[in-house]
Amino acid sequence: MCVGIPMQVIETTHCFARCQGRNGETRIDMRLIGEQPAGTWILTFADAAREVLEPDRAAAINKALDALESLLSGGTPQPADLDAFFPDLAGREPQLPEFLKTSG
Repeated sequence: MCVGIPMQVIETTHCFARCQGRNGETRIDMRLIGEQPAGTWILTFADAAREVLEPDRAAAINKALDALESLLSGGTPQPADLDAFFPDLAGREPQLPEFLKTSG
């Protein structure tokens, strides 16, 4: 399984960027999304950028990764804690993607 990690661009050079994320600074291959200005959030997989993110989406992904880290380290979050980790899902009914909805 490959987990996407949000990172923020610090500086770019030809095809690569120095980025800051959960685990410090890393050199990221930018060839799939193109050069991005400093401050841009990107989603990375195996030290390669795959998607440009809005800051709120990067924060939501980081919260979900915080929950996963807590569970993997033996934590047992209470339901209220899980709501804090997944604020974009708390207090709403699940929604099917359009392609899974039946017509008529």
